[in-house]
Amino acid sequence: MNVAVKSAADRPAATGAGPILAVKNIEVIYDHVILVLRGVSLEVPQGGIVALLGGNGAGKSTTLKSISTLLASERGAVTKGSIEFRGERTDQLTPGDLVGMGMVQVMEGRHCFGHLTVEENLITGAYTRPIRGAELRDALDKVYAYFPRLKVRRSSLAGYTSGGEQQMTAIGRAMMAKPNMLLLDEPSMGLAPQIVAEIFEIVRDLNQKEGVSILLAEQNTNVALKYADYGYILESGRIMMDGPAKALADNKDVKEFYLGMSSEGRKSFRDIKSYRRRKRWV
Repeated sequence: MNVAVKSAADRPAATGAGPILAVKNIEVIYDHVILVLRGVSLEVPQGGIVALLGGNGAGKSTTLKSISTLLASERGAVTKGSIEFRGERTDQLTPGDLVGMGMVQVMEGRHCFGHLTVEENLITGAYTRPIRGAELRDALDKVYAYFPRLKVRRSSLAGYTSGGEQQMTAIGRAMMAKPNMLLLDEPSMGLAPQIVAEIFEIVRDLNQKEGVSILLAEQNTNVALKYADYGYILESGRIMMDGPAKALADNKDVKEFYLGMSSEGRKSFRDIKSYRRRKRWV
């Protein structure tokens, strides 16, 4: 089915009347048989940062791919519920359509083009925008202002840069599409704490200075809740808890299960596994 899609420039400016993203009771099945998500609902307000938290295999990446319509490439499908971006149903749209609407996903694992330079990687992010010359240079300069390290490495092959530089390149490439919403999948994965802090500070600047709404999927609960406004906790494909980020960070169950902390102090991984078996948020 062909669906007409307006470009971001043709659409009215988003208002604060409703969320920029609304996921309503979706169910996701892979290969027509494997149920991965069950009744997942979440919202991202205009200009907000929302964290989607959970352990490995909880369904965070599947949720993001459902939103960005990348599931089809992995033989997955949203079989129930609905997803709305800027007030419009996006079920039948392609990932390219969504980029044109202003939503861009930064994939887990960065996925830079290793044989291209850092700057060439960035330029690929502007593919959907008809810009060139001075306008393209201005877009690159904005990325370099946020990521000065990339300006230094702009002529280096991306495949030979560090993990942190590749993550910066991936986010910078997304910025080149001039999004009004970013989906970030595990941006802290495999990075040193200092680099993680640097990247999250830049993400917060993008949110506050550029007005970009952000849905952040993260296993690093402590860092994610520090920068997010609101959070959802996924376990086995279901939302088990949600609330303001500060309330979640202060919640005894969240501290014990996800941060390894209790009133007796830090617990071992063995203790956390035991906790999971005896108590679930259902």
